[in-house]
Amino acid sequence: MKRKIVHIDEPLCNGCGQCIPNCIEGALQIVNGKAKIVKDTYCDGLGACLGHCPQGAITIIEREAEDFNQEEVHEYIKNNQTTNIQTSNMVSKIPQKPQWPVKIDLVSPKAPFFENANMLLVADCAPVALKNFHALTGGKQIIIGCPKFNDARSYATKISEILKENNIASITVVHMEVPCCTGLKWAVNKALEDSGKKVSTRELEVKVGGETIELKW
Repeated sequence: MKRKIVHIDEPLCNGCGQCIPNCIEGALQIVNGKAKIVKDTYCDGLGACLGHCPQGAITIIEREAEDFNQEEVHEYIKNNQTTNIQTSNMVSKIPQKPQWPVKIDLVSPKAPFFENANMLLVADCAPVALKNFHALTGGKQIIIGCPKFNDARSYATKISEILKENNIASITVVHMEVPCCTGLKWAVNKALEDSGKKVSTRELEVKVGGETIELKW
């Protein structure tokens, strides 16, 4: 069947690896100095790696490919320790803009690190549960909070202010599978509505065992 899937333009790819940490499914690896899809069933075709290639070598195309298989992805990530180590090494090479503070309540909407940033909004307990949190952080600006013990409405107001003051490239929300954590997604949707901004969004849910799945926004 034909479906949307990531395409790597090999002549353009220089093997820098900046796309690797942004593929939570582990579908991309550097092979012989070029980024390649490990297996079609590992690529969901949503393009979270788009915008992270300085060479512009990554696009989304439509071609014959097997369906994306979330169960295969979970098993692959669980068993392939080499990929996890390789990804962690790649993350350490990606420049990170200096950032402090990281708490939603404390961060300034006018902080210079937000301009053109890929924002990573994280439930504050998720990094402890997540097996490989640093695989998500490369090139992103992190803000953390807990919608259970803090007011999600105040979070929405702060995020809206950030959106109004800056050009945010994307927002990735990472939360635990418990219901209260979904308040972070609500806060982002409310902020987008209030600010009138259109930003690429992504939602990742962390299971209590440390596995991560991507949800439809």
